[in-house]
Amino acid sequence: MEILFLLFLGKPLWMWLVFLAIVLALLVFDLGVLHKDDHAIGIAESLKLSAMYITLGLCFSGFIWWQMDATATAQYLTAFVVEKSLAMDNIFVIALIFGFFAIPRDYQHRVLFWGILGVILLRGIMIGLGATIVDQYHWVLYIFAAFLIFTGIKMVLVADKEHKIEENGLLRLLKHRMNVTEDLHGHSFFVRKPHPETGRMLRYATPLFLALIMIEIADVVFAVDSVPAVFTITTDPYIVYTSNIFAILGLRALYFALAAILHRFAYLKYALSILLVFIGSKIFFADLMGWEKFPPVWSLGITFAILGAGVVFSLWKTGTPIGDAEIVKD
Repeated sequence: MEILFLLFLGKPLWMWLVFLAIVLALLVFDLGVLHKDDHAIGIAESLKLSAMYITLGLCFSGFIWWQMDATATAQYLTAFVVEKSLAMDNIFVIALIFGFFAIPRDYQHRVLFWGILGVILLRGIMIGLGATIVDQYHWVLYIFAAFLIFTGIKMVLVADKEHKIEENGLLRLLKHRMNVTEDLHGHSFFVRKPHPETGRMLRYATPLFLALIMIEIADVVFAVDSVPAVFTITTDPYIVYTSNIFAILGLRALYFALAAILHRFAYLKYALSILLVFIGSKIFFADLMGWEKFPPVWSLGITFAILGAGVVFSLWKTGTPIGDAEIVKD
């Protein structure tokens, strides 16, 4: 049993195994019980599932407090909120990808489920590399911080720019290098069918697989912003990774509810840009004030204030007058 107490990235191995066991149990329960059959996920089901993930993510902060301390707990909660908020932008892109490939709602959960497995692996690699680099070269945090400030400013400048999936170079490369069917074949990512010219049986990728690849690539792109953001909150790999995964698990569940009302959060991008600038500025402000680190509780409070203001302003600006409101059924 001594192996369970060996340190891995600064924490006993058993702490990592507890977290991975929770995630594995959630994924098995999700696919094997809740969604063993393909079906369109309604708003009510999406909200319940998301509430479950959010509750578990918040409850995990109790485990952080028990094994670490109050400061680590505040850092975990701040990282959890920041990651979930930044991933909101990812929902816009996911909706565009599903729309572009005409993926029916019945199969969207399958794509997102298998996508989360890729996220768990890719985020683990990125965070592991980031933690190693930061541990060896602490000054890299200043580069992360400057990058976040730059990204926040850039986000404001391109906030109204539309994403055009058809112009994506990777998509064109995939279609050029792979055999791809024009139509879906149920929930299959691959099918075998005869080549139209030679008659040979070949493996073809379906649009469902292309949608999965594009969503994975989109997550890597967004991780370039979110992972450095969390590292400026804390350099503890355990807090960075657990907060990332819990936030993404819950947000992808919430996708099915938010996809129908994304227009109501049209101004949230500006709040996210301010949040990135704030997160990037903390390390410089702490040095200016002679602090060892920006107070975690202050960071959590300011993060909530920025995001709360963004949500309220978006709902106010995009609100529909009561007399003109339409009744939307789940």
